[in-house]
Amino acid sequence: MTDSSQDLIDRLLGAALMHVPFDGWSETTFKAAATDANVDLTMARAICPRGAVDLALAYHAQGDEAMLARLKSEPLPDRFRDKIAAAVRFRIEAVTDKEAVRRGTTLFALPVYAADGAKAIWGTADKIWDALGDTSDDVNWYTKRATLSGVYSSTVLYWLGDDSIDNQATWAFLDRRIDDVMQIEKVKAHMRDSKVLSTLFAGPNWLLDQIKAPSHSSNSDLPGTWSSPRN
Repeated sequence: MTDSSQDLIDRLLGAALMHVPFDGWSETTFKAAATDANVDLTMARAICPRGAVDLALAYHAQGDEAMLARLKSEPLPDRFRDKIAAAVRFRIEAVTDKEAVRRGTTLFALPVYAADGAKAIWGTADKIWDALGDTSDDVNWYTKRATLSGVYSSTVLYWLGDDSIDNQATWAFLDRRIDDVMQIEKVKAHMRDSKVLSTLFAGPNWLLDQIKAPSHSSNSDLPGTWSSPRN
């Protein structure tokens, strides 16, 4: 076998998408994909130990890469909130099979795979912020990604049930969600500018200032760092 692991995963994924609408991201789909792709089942399990779950995650990652390619190649709006909206829209439009996403949503709603689904969504939000040049290195690194994860996931759920022409209802929903987030940011800015509120929240704000974004040079799997208070 001279194919790289990624080539084999791509072959398995391409074959699996023919079966997902009928059997979901299941063991049945995984075995059928191995047969159709002419990949020995033992080899398929070696590169996808969890079978179809790994293929579902590979499908999500494939969509992320397509989104990033559009963000790099297409002109973006001037307003930052519109850039965020464009990125989320690009990510949804990267989907080649709506039923595969629907089945994936069902799969990652299961408690045993919920963490995988949350990690995938967080990863999408992280890629969007990185692509748009986010340089935050404090607690804002986390709040930005958590907020965008909520916007993205809720928009995907709306899109799954959207039958409007060219998904216009979904894009309107997305704009409303981003507007909601912008209102929250305005409130936060007002709190920072208010002497009374800034004094009231001095303690919590000091504590939050000790939280730092993950260090790319660190080998730790922890999602960030804590700065010890200085005397």
